[in-house]
Amino acid sequence: MKPLVVITGPTAVGKTELSIKIAKKINGSIISADSMQVYRHMDIGSAKVMPEEMNGVRHYLIDEFEPDEEFNVHVFKEKTLEYMDKIYEAGKIPIIVGGTGFYIQSVLYDIQFNDEEIDSAYRKELENIAKEKGNAYLHNMLKEVDEESALNIHKNNLKRVIRALEFYKNTGEKISTHNEEQSQNISPYNFVYFVLNDKRELLYERINKRVDIMFDKGLVNEVKNLLNMGYTKDLVSMNGIGYKEVVDYINGKYSLDETKEIIKRETRHFAKRQLTWFRREKDVTMVNYFDYDSIDDTLKYMINTLREKDIIKND
Repeated sequence: MKPLVVITGPTAVGKTELSIKIAKKINGSIISADSMQVYRHMDIGSAKVMPEEMNGVRHYLIDEFEPDEEFNVHVFKEKTLEYMDKIYEAGKIPIIVGGTGFYIQSVLYDIQFNDEEIDSAYRKELENIAKEKGNAYLHNMLKEVDEESALNIHKNNLKRVIRALEFYKNTGEKISTHNEEQSQNISPYNFVYFVLNDKRELLYERINKRVDIMFDKGLVNEVKNLLNMGYTKDLVSMNGIGYKEVVDYINGKYSLDETKEIIKRETRHFAKRQLTWFRREKDVTMVNYFDYDSIDDTLKYMINTLREKDIIKND
């Protein structure tokens, strides 16, 4: 089986820095499993890894789509498999890095998606319902047909709420049941699935600091530029945490301080949901920063784990 490394964890845990260090050590290339960094013009609010931070490591699925282009798990899987072939052909090891658990799962366990699951007309209808009646209304619609999905999908994750409703309408099956069945697939890869974590208070402190830095770097101007380019709040991309709240600030709904606090709170809640997802996943290797004295010690542990799994050979 071909080798594959996955590095994931909650937002702001430090995936970018560690993944680049790993890639340099094992001759790897990185494929981003981030649902926001894939979009052009959305750098600050997505905490996008910038070219000068990549340290010569090739990154895929960064800056590849316009904010109004559709990017979903189907597209992610298709593009990722294409890039993995290129990486293997170059004699390198693919490293999937990011916090979008379902994206990772789709590749790792080769989850199958059927064309009949896609219904553009119904999707548009659901998007319009969300605009007119709000995300909570749509989330309640999901709760009525698939309570487990409603528990696992936040009401503001409009893309996944719509996908779950669309799946139910077109197949008569709950997407939670489908995903559970598909997650039992045996992975076609020789993989290590690292989940990075830290003490909650340290993680939350980094999240709060990151949001302050985003505003210092010009998040408000970034969102204004996106609006001036014609990208409206109803786009999936513009519903990312940080973007939709700043649009509300620009429209006078909140003060600047209120906006910052809302983004911090929503990001903390998002990190908590991410950890819940990853802890449920099978075959993960938890990497708690607080178990190690330094990032170099953390790196050594991860490299040793990759050797034990025969992802890389001993020197």
